[in-house]
Amino acid sequence: MNFTKRAMNAGVRSFLLALPLVAAQLVVSQTALGPALSGIAAAQAQDKQEQETRRTPALRNKVYEKLAEAQEAAEAKNMAGAAQVLDDMLAGRRDNELNSYELANVYNLYAFIHYSNEDYTSALQSYENVIKQPDIPLAMEINTRFTVAQLYFVQERWADGIDALQKWFDMTEIPNASAYVLMAQGYYQLKDYDKALENINVAIDDFDTRGKIPKEQWYNLSRFLYAEKNMIDEATVTLQKLITFYPKKQYWVQLSFMYSEQNKEALQLGAMETAYVQEMLEKDGEYRNMASLFLNAEVPYKASLVLQKGLKAEIVQDNTKNWELLAGALRQAQEIDEAIPAMEKAASMSDDGDLYARLGNIYLDADQNEKAIESINKGLNRGGVKRADNARLVLGMAYFNTKQYAKAKEAFRAAGRDERSKKYAEQWTKYMNSELARQKSLAAEG
Repeated sequence: MNFTKRAMNAGVRSFLLALPLVAAQLVVSQTALGPALSGIAAAQAQDKQEQETRRTPALRNKVYEKLAEAQEAAEAKNMAGAAQVLDDMLAGRRDNELNSYELANVYNLYAFIHYSNEDYTSALQSYENVIKQPDIPLAMEINTRFTVAQLYFVQERWADGIDALQKWFDMTEIPNASAYVLMAQGYYQLKDYDKALENINVAIDDFDTRGKIPKEQWYNLSRFLYAEKNMIDEATVTLQKLITFYPKKQYWVQLSFMYSEQNKEALQLGAMETAYVQEMLEKDGEYRNMASLFLNAEVPYKASLVLQKGLKAEIVQDNTKNWELLAGALRQAQEIDEAIPAMEKAASMSDDGDLYARLGNIYLDADQNEKAIESINKGLNRGGVKRADNARLVLGMAYFNTKQYAKAKEAFRAAGRDERSKKYAEQWTKYMNSELARQKSLAAEG
């Protein structure tokens, strides 16, 4: 199974581009000051509770005031001012040594500033400096490690991102589904499809067990990975789920393709027809594919309706090939009177004589022998007739029906020069001779 990777990579990029928004939220929330100054008390209360399991140095008031000043400047979009406050804090460390927790908060706020300036490399370095500090609150380290992993992925450092995320997994009791999705994206980029599939399916199963609908993007990644591993049945089931929760044309078309890979023609037709009746098909190729499926299923009249609708809506292109397809569908459906104008249109747009020869065959079916003779001769004179022997057989029949026996005999003789039609030409010649003999006998008796 060879689905194009272009759409899949576009989905990965859109997913990763959304990560900085998550990171930005984490930056603010994991800062000791909280998203606003009103969150300080709550943050300090949480820190005090965490100190029971990890001895974290206290955040001194004079340091807190400086951090509050820097954050206030950052919230006012004065990133340069915020950075200057932090620079001054680090410059004066020798006189007023910052403990590990205070340093962690300084670097954390630096990271937010760098991130806001879209300097992701510096933001990442600042977050790593946060993690390097000993005895910081456990929640702060866990959140920061996740943000570090995200930034690695944003920079397309897939292996580093996976490694950072694994460290986060090791510290987290109940990882959320989004983390497994992120891990799956990383392994996908490294083409480790087994691990990518394992992780994305954990995320999907997590939502399933909680009665939540997994995200469309998750199913798409899972479906793509199954297809890459040639796990057709599993890819088909995933597409069925996509259709259930996210009914879009592309999934019906893809499901139809999957069924074709499994040689399930009836289901292939059913999936494509479902998209058709829901007015989802909008391209020339999609309409022609729908018509072809009906023809293969021996439902030519439905095929003709699809093509007629597409031509009327100017979705199906107004060209020789499509008018020829329509004429063939109508002829198979025994709608000869409708097939004639369609083939006339196709022949008039063609550069060679083949379609005129075939048009003559349809005229013969409609007992329009004179038109059959004219059309076939026009085709033969133009050249390019793929089965000239067949055309001459039909020409001979038309001549016979109009009692032009000499011309009929010559047409059958010409057709018989081709081994593929020799037998039929001889049979027709024999039949014509016996018919002429019968007519002569009747005339003598009269």
